[in-house]
Amino acid sequence: MKRKIIQIDEKLCNGCGICVPSCHEGAIKIIDGKAKLVDDKFCDGLGDCLNECPLGAIKIIEREAAEYDEQAVNARLAAITEEQKSHKGCSGGCPGSANMFIANDESESADGLSAPSRLGQWPVQLHLLSPLVPFFDNRELIIVADCVAFAMGNFHEKYLKGRSVAIACPKLDDTSPYKEKLAAIIKLNKVLAVKVLLMEVPCCRSLSAIAEQALAESGKELPFSVTTVSLRGDIIEK
Repeated sequence: MKRKIIQIDEKLCNGCGICVPSCHEGAIKIIDGKAKLVDDKFCDGLGDCLNECPLGAIKIIEREAAEYDEQAVNARLAAITEEQKSHKGCSGGCPGSANMFIANDESESADGLSAPSRLGQWPVQLHLLSPLVPFFDNRELIIVADCVAFAMGNFHEKYLKGRSVAIACPKLDDTSPYKEKLAAIIKLNKVLAVKVLLMEVPCCRSLSAIAEQALAESGKELPFSVTTVSLRGDIIEK
C-alpha cells in the first residue's frame, strides 16, 4: 500500500540520537552511527520525530510501505522496555541524552561536605526523555518547572529523592510535544503518582494543564497534585 512514512537522510544525520526517544513507537534506532527506520510497520507516519532532528535529516514522504501495525509496535515497545531493564539503561547517539540510572546511596556526598545529590536518572529534560526507559517504573513522577530546583534549597531531599523527574520551562520550551510524551510515559510505565511543581510566576501555569491533560489522555487514574513555589523557595500553594 502507498502511505506516508518517514525518510531519514543518512548524509545529513550525525547519529546524535535525539530523534530516538521522540518516536513513541520505537521505530528509529541508531545503527552504525546513523538513525535508521527499523521497520516500515513500526512507523505511523505522523512525524513526531521531525522537529526533534537538529539537522533536518528526517522528512515525511509517501511511498509503498507495509501497513502500520499497532500490535507489532506494542510487542516491540515491550521488548525494548525489558531489554533496557536488564541493562539498567540504554545506549543512544549523543552521550548527553543517553538514558541511564544514577546510583545514589543514603550517606553523605562524595566530598563529605556538600548535600548529597538525589538524582537517580539521566537525562531529566522532558524533550530528551524517552517513554521507554525503566526508571519511571514503580516511582512517582515529578514534572518540575526548571527554576524550582534553584529556588528551593531542600529540593533534592524533599521532592527528588526516590522519584523520577521531568523538567521543562513552559515559557521558553517548545511544549507542543509535551502532552503526548507525558501521556506515553504514564501509559507505558507503572507510574505511582504524578506531581507538578511550579514557580509562582504566571508563565508556569500551563505546565500543570499539560500534565493534567496528559494524565487524562493516558487512560490511567493516578494521584495528581500541583505545588506552587515562591521566588524565595517557600511552598505557597498545594
